[in-house]
Amino acid sequence: MIQIIPAIDLRGGKCVRLVQGRYDRETVFSDDPAETARHWEREGAPRLHVVDLDGAREGEPKNLEVVERIARAVEIPVQLGGGIRTEEAARRALAAGADRVIIGTAALEGNAAGRLVAALGEALAVSIDAREGRVAVRGWVETSDVRSLDLAREMAELGVRCLVFTDIGRDGMLQGPNVDALREIVESVDASVIASGGITSVEHVRAVRETGAAAAIIGTALYVGRLSLREAMEAAC
Repeated sequence: MIQIIPAIDLRGGKCVRLVQGRYDRETVFSDDPAETARHWEREGAPRLHVVDLDGAREGEPKNLEVVERIARAVEIPVQLGGGIRTEEAARRALAAGADRVIIGTAALEGNAAGRLVAALGEALAVSIDAREGRVAVRGWVETSDVRSLDLAREMAELGVRCLVFTDIGRDGMLQGPNVDALREIVESVDASVIASGGITSVEHVRAVRETGAAAAIIGTALYVGRLSLREAMEAAC
């Protein structure tokens, strides 16, 4: 069984979805992210995945007041990514109500990941965002030369216990996850791996489950009605 985690992406205080992380391909789904969070909790979600898109682009959290409203609105845990690149930013995110913070760009900058692992322990997760097998950073605007599998292994060796793997080419496209790349990471690291990007059907959920991943983040498919949370959770068992 895997967890099914609805995504709430924040931009300008609103709940939005982007296509392949492109800021010029945005759809606004709600002006009230806290109510969106309550909706997913009522539907049975065990956890929420919140991304501060403004923070990811600008390098520091920009929607923490909204995150705090979300965390206060629900009883389920909330994990937050987007612009968290320092311990100070991570502490502010945790103070806002997140139970887990997710770094991406910081994982490639010096020894930042090692310091954050030491400081935060299991409250830290690392996002492995891949574009054609290479790690994308700074809100997915830039692509590094680092292979996603290599970064996943490095983070697990540092002691990171949770990784979020996203194939950017699949994100928001409703065409299914990159199961082969996901399986390769799951089988290569001693850490929980959360799948993200392109999960659109019960068949996709089952495929993710069979890789050994711990959870699946679903965004666009839930918002446009291609897949219900109940259907996804049933397929996850």
